[in-house]
Amino acid sequence: MIDRDRFPVDPWRLIETRYSEDGVAETLFAVGNGYLGLRGNHIEGRGAHEHGTFINGLHETWPIRHAEQAYGFAEVGQTIVNAPDAKVMRVYVDDEPISFDEADVREYRRTLDMRTGVLERTVVWETPSGKRVRMRDERIVSFEERHLAVLRLEVVVENADAPVTVSCQMINRQDGAGVYAGTPNQAKGGFDPRKAEKIAERVLEPGEYWQDGLRSALSYSVAASGMTVAVVADHIIETENDYTSRTLIEADISKNVFRVQAKAGVPITVTKLVSYHTSRGVPARELVDRCRRSLDRVAVEGVQAQFDRQAEWLAAFWARSDVQIGGQDDIQQATRWCLLQLAQASARADGTGVPAKGVSGSGYSGHYFWDTEIYVLPFLTYTSPQWARNALRARVLMLPAARRRAAQLNEAGALFPWRTINGEEASAYYAAGTAQYHINADVSFALGKYVRATGDDDFLRREGIDIAIETARLWATLGFWRTSRLVADTKDDDGIETFHIHGVTGPDEYTTVVNDNLYTNVMARYNLRYAAKVVREAQEANGEEFARVVERTGLAEGEAEGWERAADAMFIPFSERLGIHPQDSLFLEREVWDLAHTPKEQRPLLLHFHPLVIYRFQVLKQADVVLALFLQGNHFTPEEKKADFDYYDPLTTGDSTLSAVVQSILAAEVGYQDLALQYFRQSLFVDLHDLHHNAADGVHVASAGGVWTALVCGFGGMRDYAGELSFDPRLPADWPSLSYPLQWQGASLQVTLTTGELRVRVLSGDPVPFTVRDVAYIATTEQEVVVPLADQGPLIPGRPSLRQFADALREDGTRLSASVPVITTAIPIIEPIE
Repeated sequence: MIDRDRFPVDPWRLIETRYSEDGVAETLFAVGNGYLGLRGNHIEGRGAHEHGTFINGLHETWPIRHAEQAYGFAEVGQTIVNAPDAKVMRVYVDDEPISFDEADVREYRRTLDMRTGVLERTVVWETPSGKRVRMRDERIVSFEERHLAVLRLEVVVENADAPVTVSCQMINRQDGAGVYAGTPNQAKGGFDPRKAEKIAERVLEPGEYWQDGLRSALSYSVAASGMTVAVVADHIIETENDYTSRTLIEADISKNVFRVQAKAGVPITVTKLVSYHTSRGVPARELVDRCRRSLDRVAVEGVQAQFDRQAEWLAAFWARSDVQIGGQDDIQQATRWCLLQLAQASARADGTGVPAKGVSGSGYSGHYFWDTEIYVLPFLTYTSPQWARNALRARVLMLPAARRRAAQLNEAGALFPWRTINGEEASAYYAAGTAQYHINADVSFALGKYVRATGDDDFLRREGIDIAIETARLWATLGFWRTSRLVADTKDDDGIETFHIHGVTGPDEYTTVVNDNLYTNVMARYNLRYAAKVVREAQEANGEEFARVVERTGLAEGEAEGWERAADAMFIPFSERLGIHPQDSLFLEREVWDLAHTPKEQRPLLLHFHPLVIYRFQVLKQADVVLALFLQGNHFTPEEKKADFDYYDPLTTGDSTLSAVVQSILAAEVGYQDLALQYFRQSLFVDLHDLHHNAADGVHVASAGGVWTALVCGFGGMRDYAGELSFDPRLPADWPSLSYPLQWQGASLQVTLTTGELRVRVLSGDPVPFTVRDVAYIATTEQEVVVPLADQGPLIPGRPSLRQFADALREDGTRLSASVPVITTAIPIIEPIE
């Protein structure tokens, strides 16, 4: 659990009271804006888990070398590049640097203020000669100015005169060695597929670099990907002390050094204004010019104006995003930290994707996954719709590559990459990568949710419809028809036609390349129906626009009708004997993994068992069927949801950080209220408590997005099936209240839930119709709706257990039994059955 002495509770600030160089704190105190991110490294720039400056989309490529190559395997790997580090501002007193492992530190406090977006650190230390030095540094990555970071340092020698030196540096750490690289802390453990790849060859090839007064410039081209990056920094010193300055510029380092004859109590303030620009096709020299223009504009506006605008921007963000939990300060603090991470990961992504770690670390190589559409876009759609639109545009821009990928796999339409930066598939392991065709439906689902919630038909008509059409086309060719015979001994195919999808992997990566994965089939059904619907509506609404759609996509007459027919006939697995939906056609034939008796030291399973061992069992990395029950809940009965949850919850390891939020939502809906809160806390503190032991590699952005969804949809009970807003709340027993804003079809709402009532107020916009437990209401700006609540839904104690299936039989009559894989050196003797 989190150390509350080191990280005290504060509803609006994350505070650290003891110095640390651990990688988790680097992640927790990272600042970013969706384009540029600075890890929470200390300005001294020495020991660190990862000295990180990351720019969304800045990447290197390399040929993937498969031990055994096959047609269609991903060919080019991609990984995020560590951009030049401008965070370093080293302080020397009496020519001695502050070294925290040796210094006599009297005070230490680091604070991330979530209202202002400022990361601030205060340190008071005493030199061996008794000189007391106070240092205060702060930094922001601007939300208003996408390419700007501001770092400010104040040094005061409080009780004596002393020579003070401040060395401001920019360093290429991607390729640096020795002094350039700093001293990375030793990583724990061995192989971990969640970590970024390391490239041995030089990545950043130097371009133009120069020094002009106190302005430094470095620029590079990325060796294989061909991308370019430039960083330019201005340095400003303010002090009444006498000082001199000197500079150094080389290809991989710049230094602006200020030597000050400090008087006791007279402050020294050094400000560094830094601009980063990147491109996939513009020469590095042009990027240097862009950086210069950015800094020239900031120089006119002034430094303090950047901090003021940051606070104003965040005030607007919190007004439309803040989820308030009554009487739970620790949960409130963690919730706001998660919501801030979503802003820092997506606000200024501006048409690039949202990486799984945002711009807070190199985990998952800076790749974009389905996480964005299913876990992050709901928050963006209902609070900051423009950001959601930008994220969907990133998928539009990937369509050409997605079309090529579909053709490579012998399919029509488009297939979005499982993991990517540049739009090309980068997953080398197809079973848990390319086989996850459901990403097509996930993207289309996010598109539909965005358009319904915002009413942005313009985006749908001009660009979004292409996504719907191309993803539906893939399902139409990937799937196939099968006719069952009503009479077994007849030769005629006179039975029911069903549509099947084989050879796919669902969200659960512990079960791969299966037939009729329930999640995939349910979401593909949605995708097909949605595409047919928008095509039909476009055809009816505007003949000229529809003609452009036909010209752009080659849409043929009758395609949409074929999609509807396939959707209506989609095969949805169901076991009559067990009364549940099997995860896939053969899932129930596997043996059951006994998670309750699996030693903790063997978790997560992916780090301790070969995939083939895992694949033989009924065991889940993350929610699969249960996720379908949430996203497409209007297609399942309450009884089906409870039966499925009861079966799959004991089989779900939670080895993925994407799982607990979904389990929380469904647990709340079906009645396991205490369990829902338990799963919610796991999601809420996954990084703050480092529950998966990899928070040092960056923020789990999707889990942070899931926290919002668990609050609003789980405990708040909000749903928007078929574009109709509804509520069925599940407020935890020890929460006095839950309040959250929503953007809905141009209107701004405030929803407040207490034990006895639900209030919906329209702050601006048109009247909003909605239902609460199937009763219709309309809220307006003049009339707040107050709905009395008799209860907070069903209450079921405890949690599901495999014991309830102890005597259950499969369809073939065999009994379900649970076990844990063991290592054996002898062939077991099986007694004959008499």
